[in-house]
Amino acid sequence: MTSIWMDGELVPADEARVSVLAHTLHYGVGVFEGIRSYERADGSAAVFRLDDHLRRLDESARICGLAVPFDRKTLVAACLEVLEENGLRDGYLRPLVYQDDASLGGLGTSPPVHVAIAASPWGAYLGEEGLTKGIRVHVSGYRRPSLGSSLSKAKICGQYVISTLAKRLALSQGFDEALLTDDAGYIAEGTGENLFIVKDGVIKTAPASAPILPGLTRATILHIARRGAEELGLADIREDNITRGELLVADEVFLTGTAAEVTPVREVDGQPIGRGKAGQVTMALQKAFFEIVRGEGSAPAHWRTSFGALVR
Repeated sequence: MTSIWMDGELVPADEARVSVLAHTLHYGVGVFEGIRSYERADGSAAVFRLDDHLRRLDESARICGLAVPFDRKTLVAACLEVLEENGLRDGYLRPLVYQDDASLGGLGTSPPVHVAIAASPWGAYLGEEGLTKGIRVHVSGYRRPSLGSSLSKAKICGQYVISTLAKRLALSQGFDEALLTDDAGYIAEGTGENLFIVKDGVIKTAPASAPILPGLTRATILHIARRGAEELGLADIREDNITRGELLVADEVFLTGTAAEVTPVREVDGQPIGRGKAGQVTMALQKAFFEIVRGEGSAPAHWRTSFGALVR
């Protein structure tokens, strides 16, 4: 990473600094997105669902009462500029909206709002082997905060503390990822991913009304599954609560997310899922997903923002 976009201009990465007194650092009031770009076979590239991600960034900011000081057109151009400047085709973008005036204020203060956008190379978040063979997950004792005690539909910096602690604990115990339950005991999501199960030809994922972040990759997989249900041999596609028992007896389990993409789960707390390897439906959905993001499969036009001409 050589350059970061900050408040309208590119800054050398080692000079992109905020104050140690930044309000967001102390109180967690800031919002962010994770966005991926993918190289195509012809050497060009496209950012996947860029406008949708930036819309969610703006909505997250509005939920927190933060007025983003740049319009979406400017942020789209900034994201492409950062990728170009860092020479990235396969890249990961991290836009961050934060508050900082270099002075320590109390909870009720509202310092100026800033925007930074970084870009870096990004491989398989849960490991290349995880994409093909599946990962081992742990049902965490940490819970996803309820709808009454969190703003779960927004990507707010401070709300990722529980996910961070759950992920660290899972890794320390030899697992690849953690799953969080809600207060009713339903399996909600991973620390940074949505959860799907497959059982007897039925795909199921937690509903948007649950305390989850309804991810854009989740929406993409639902789109692919509904469009290709017959070919995939699916009898139904449901958005409904998932119990621990349903999770453990599922034929297939997989996680979705911008970072995780479509990652199969082969084991939950030491118990094999299905045949203990990536399932056929999971891998078919994964294949279709990668075809879409790499420009080989059909998708709504606005899902892919090309920028190959900008890449050196």
